[in-house]
Amino acid sequence: MNKFFPQAPAWVILVVSVVTLSNAAVNHSGVCNDLHFSVEARGSNHDGSLPIYKNPNASIEDRVNDLLPRMTVQEKVAQLIQGDIDGWMNMTDPLDNTLTYNQTGLEQMMEYKAGAIWAGYLAPWDKIVYAIMIGQQYLMENTTLGIPAIIQSEGLHGFTDNGTTWPSPIGLAASFNAPLLQEAARTIATEAEGLGYSQLFAPVLDLSRELRWGRVEENYGEDPFLTSQMGRAYVTGVQSGRRRNVSDTATARVAATCKHFTAYGSPHGGLNLAPVTGGERELRTYYLKPFNYACLDALSIMTAYASYDGVPNVANKYLLTDILRDEWGYKYFVTSDAGSVDFLITLHGICPTRECAAKLTLENGLSGEMGGGTYTYLTLPDQITSGTVDVSYVDETVKTILRTKLALGLFENPYPYPDYASTMRTQATRDLLHQMEQEAIVLLENNNNILPLSTDINSIALIGPQSDRVTFGDYVFFNASNNGITPLQGFTEFLANTSVKINFAEGCKLWSNDESGFSEAIATAKKSDVAIVMVGTWSLDQTLLWTPGSNATTGEHVDLSDLSLVGAQFPLVQAIQATGTPTIVVFVSGKPVTNPWIQQNVDAVVQQFYPGELGGLAIAEIIFGVVNPSGKLPVSFPRSVATTPVFYNYLKGGRPVDPGMIYPNDSLLFGHQHVLDTPVPTWSFGRGLSYTTFNYTDLQLSCSTIGTDEDFNVTVTVHNTGSMHGKEVVQVYMIDLFSSVVTPNMELIGFTKVDIPAGQSKTVTIPVVSSQLAVWSLRQVLISTSSPSKNKLICVITTFFV
Repeated sequence: MNKFFPQAPAWVILVVSVVTLSNAAVNHSGVCNDLHFSVEARGSNHDGSLPIYKNPNASIEDRVNDLLPRMTVQEKVAQLIQGDIDGWMNMTDPLDNTLTYNQTGLEQMMEYKAGAIWAGYLAPWDKIVYAIMIGQQYLMENTTLGIPAIIQSEGLHGFTDNGTTWPSPIGLAASFNAPLLQEAARTIATEAEGLGYSQLFAPVLDLSRELRWGRVEENYGEDPFLTSQMGRAYVTGVQSGRRRNVSDTATARVAATCKHFTAYGSPHGGLNLAPVTGGERELRTYYLKPFNYACLDALSIMTAYASYDGVPNVANKYLLTDILRDEWGYKYFVTSDAGSVDFLITLHGICPTRECAAKLTLENGLSGEMGGGTYTYLTLPDQITSGTVDVSYVDETVKTILRTKLALGLFENPYPYPDYASTMRTQATRDLLHQMEQEAIVLLENNNNILPLSTDINSIALIGPQSDRVTFGDYVFFNASNNGITPLQGFTEFLANTSVKINFAEGCKLWSNDESGFSEAIATAKKSDVAIVMVGTWSLDQTLLWTPGSNATTGEHVDLSDLSLVGAQFPLVQAIQATGTPTIVVFVSGKPVTNPWIQQNVDAVVQQFYPGELGGLAIAEIIFGVVNPSGKLPVSFPRSVATTPVFYNYLKGGRPVDPGMIYPNDSLLFGHQHVLDTPVPTWSFGRGLSYTTFNYTDLQLSCSTIGTDEDFNVTVTVHNTGSMHGKEVVQVYMIDLFSSVVTPNMELIGFTKVDIPAGQSKTVTIPVVSSQLAVWSLRQVLISTSSPSKNKLICVITTFFV
C-alpha cells in the first residue's frame, strides 16, 4: 500500500517525466506501455542490458534522461528535500564516538528526504565516516534505483569539523590573491572529500555595501569584481579534480555552493532577513555580476532569505528561472536556505499554507528545500495528485540534482576514503595557511615609518582584549579556537630567541565598560619601548552564536547600529596613546571599525580581519618585518555609521563633499556634506601600505581605441624602489566618462599581486574582458559585445599606495 495512493499498488505511482516544461501531457495515474524496464524492477532493463544511468561511460544527460522515468513521484520529491544524519545517528554529544545507528530512522529518512543529507556536525571523524557510510550503503544497496545522496557541510573558511580554519572571507579577500585562495579552497575540499562529504556551503558572494549587517565578515568585500575573482577561485579550488574511482564524465569532486542568490547583503537597516530594495540596473551593475562570473560551473547555488523589490528570492521566477536558468543556462542544483520556504508564510506574508509555499518555490525557482522548517515539499505528492502542481516542475528540478550527483561521480563512488586521516590538517595545508595569514594583513597607517619594529628594542607592551584571544569569524564549530594561536602566543614564539621582553596587560574586556584594568595597562605601556594595542569586534562559533544570552558584535543575525569600538576599548586606546609611548593599534575585526580619532592620533594602524589558526603568529611577523605587509582593504571604512554607505563605486553624483569638523578643542566648523563630518571614508577600498616603496612606469593599453566587442590588456612596469622585498597589488580601474545612464564613479576591472625583490622591477599585464565594461541601458539590455557602438572611451587608472 502506498501513502499517497492508498487504493492502488505501488507501481501505479510511476509517472513518466517530461523533457521540457512546455510539454504538459503527463500521466498522473499510470505508466506507458512501451517502457524498456519493468515497473517491478525499475533498476534493470527488460533485455538484461545495463541501464544507461548505471553506465559510467554514458553521458551525464543520457544517464539523467534514463533514470528520471524510472522514478516514482515519492522518489522524485525525496530527491528535493534535505535529510539529516541525525535521523539514524545520535549526534547530540560532540564527543560521543558510539558507532551504532537506528535502522528504522534510516529507512524513514531515506524514504522522504534522500536527495542531500546534512552531516555538518562536530563529531569524531570516524563517527562521521561511519554515519555517511551507513547512509550511502543503504541508498546504493537497499533501494530500488540505488541513487546516492549528496553529503553536505559548511566550508566558508575551512572544513568545519576540526578541519583547518582559514581567515574569514573578508580576510581572504584582503590578500587580493585569487590564485592563493584557489589553493586554499582545494585544501578545504580535500579535508571534506576524504570523510565522504560532497557539498560545501560556500562561497558567499553577497556584497558588503551595508556595513551594519552582521554577515559582512562572510563576504569578499564591497566590490563585484573582487568578489567575482575570489568567488571563482574558491569554486575552482573546491571542485577541481575528481573523486577516486569515478567516471571520466565526472567534472568535480566536491560541489561548491554559491550563495546567497542574490542581493542579500544590502538589507533595510542592515537587519538580517530584511527586504532589499533596488531596481534591475542596480541588480545588473552590482549584485548579479559575481554569480554570473563565478558560479555558472558551480554545482550548486543557494537562494537568499530576503525579498528583492518586493519578491521573496526563494520564489522569484525572474531571478531563478528567467535569469539563472534561461538567460545564463544554469543546469545544476539550486537549494533554498534553511527554513526559507516557510518564510513565505511566516516572514514575507505571501502564502497562507505549506502547500502554497511549496508550490511557489518549486514552480518559480526549480529548487530543492533545505531543512530547518516544516518540510513543505512533503505536500507535493498530494498536490500532484490533485492537479494543483504539475509534475513537470518536479521532473525538471530532479534533473538538476541528478545532474549534480553525476557530475560528482557519486553513482560510482559516494563513500568516504579509508585513508581519510592522511588528508586532514596536513603540514602542506598549514604552510599554505601561514602564507594566507601573512598576505591578508593590511597596513593602514605607518607614521614616521615606526614599523617594522626592530628586534634590537628592549621591550614591547602587548595590550588589549584581542591580545590573548583567538577570534575566528562565524561558521566555525564549537571549540575551533583551541586550534588557534593567540597574538600573545604568536609574539612569544616569534621573539623566543631574541632579547625583546613582552609586557602584557589586557586592559579591558571586549564586552565591558569596566576601566579598572586601565592602570595596569598604562603602567605596562610606560615601561615599554612600544605599545601594541589590539582591539576590535568579535564573533562566536555556531553553537555559542545561537545560544540565548551570549554576546557578539558580528556574525549571522548579529547586526549593529554603531560601528565604533564597543565598551572600554576606545578609551583604552586613548589612555595608552596619552602615555607618550609610541602606539600601534591593531584592529582584529570582521568589518570596518569607525573611530577616526585613532587614525589621526596613533603612530600606526594595522587591520587584521578575523584570522585563521596562525593569525597570532602572522601579526607578530608583520609587526617585526619578517614579512612585508601586502594586504589591501576589500571594504571601505566610514568615519561613523552616520556617513554610510561609503563604498568606493558609488554612482556619479552620489558623494558631494562640503565637510564640517569638530576640532579636538571642541570648536565647530560647519559644512554641508556633512554638517560636522565628511562622507569621505577614513580608509577606502584598495588601500594598503608596504614597508617598501613602489613606482609605476610605462603604463600602456594594448589598443588606443577599443570597440565594445574587443578585449584588451593593461601593461605597466612596477619598480620596487625601496630596500625591502615586497608584494604589490596592481589595481586597474575604469571610469566611464559618458554614458546613456548614470554609471559608477569608478570600477575595479583588473588586479594582480606581484612579488618584487628590492631594487628590481617586473612588467605586469592585466587582461580586461569587454563584458566588464557593459552598461545596463535605458532599453533594459546589456550594452556590451552586441552593441553597434565601436568607439567607447575607456579611462584606466592604476592606483597604488605608499
